[in-house]
Amino acid sequence: MKNKYLFILIFVLVFPLFVSADATIPTKDVPGSQDPPFLKRFEGSLIVAYKHKSYAKFTFPLSPLKPTGEEENDIEFYAPEKARTLEGEYTRIAYLIPQGHGPLEVVKNYENHLRELGGKVLYTCEGRGCGGHPNHASWIWYGKISLGYFLEDMNSVASYNKKFSTGYCALASSNIKDQQYMVVDLPDKKSTVSVLSYILGDDSGCTAIKDRTVVVVDVLKSEPMEQKMVVVKAEKMASEIDTQGSVALYGIYFDTGKTEIKPESKPTLDQIAKLLRSKPLLKLLVVGHTDNQGTFDYNMDLSRRRARA
Repeated sequence: MKNKYLFILIFVLVFPLFVSADATIPTKDVPGSQDPPFLKRFEGSLIVAYKHKSYAKFTFPLSPLKPTGEEENDIEFYAPEKARTLEGEYTRIAYLIPQGHGPLEVVKNYENHLRELGGKVLYTCEGRGCGGHPNHASWIWYGKISLGYFLEDMNSVASYNKKFSTGYCALASSNIKDQQYMVVDLPDKKSTVSVLSYILGDDSGCTAIKDRTVVVVDVLKSEPMEQKMVVVKAEKMASEIDTQGSVALYGIYFDTGKTEIKPESKPTLDQIAKLLRSKPLLKLLVVGHTDNQGTFDYNMDLSRRRARA
């Protein structure tokens, strides 16, 4: 008899923990979130997940995902043959759409809105036509990755969404349908926008939002990164050369694999010129460094070419 009561007591105490972990129907946007300055939302939708970075890199697929031939832990990796990879201010927002509206309607509304802003559609796909697994969002256990996973994997989703929260369920679902995707260029806003929408299926811990439509909006505003590195002044260069015999400069920029000096290097180059004008007899040995992408011989050659630049 004691064992019976013990079992019932444990069940009553533990069961609410599972219930409380389930996603819930939101009544307002998640704290700290906001729409992109130029972009409206679908009427009645609420923000359930939000991420913003002042500077990040993001890749927009411009063709269906195809197998890369790479596998890890029974996961098959897919990637697009055509893509647009950009750096700049990045925002990701997941909205829960009011009942009665499907992914096609939602994406078409965004398309019309973005065209009004001068946008040009670069790519669209739906369902299996997007490549990869058509019924997964950012979730994966084994097998081929999905479009949602390519855009943001489930571990990244979990980094800013508590597991089984409404935001996590919206982004990391293992059971979606009617997937629609679109990428739009907005030259007037110096931005690229992608819109991914789907209907959520029945997921453990996420039943509260089953059969609801989600739309995930990624916005990348292309702009030069604000340089935080302190420019070494000519006087400091001279002092370090006199005392140490060398000076390390980090303000000269190249694109990966390139030898052309980027415009944002000008402040450091101006200080080097000032140093040389103040010390006309000074002779320098310039050593260029690389990011070590590629073979040793390739990087040695690239280092020499960058030094000559």
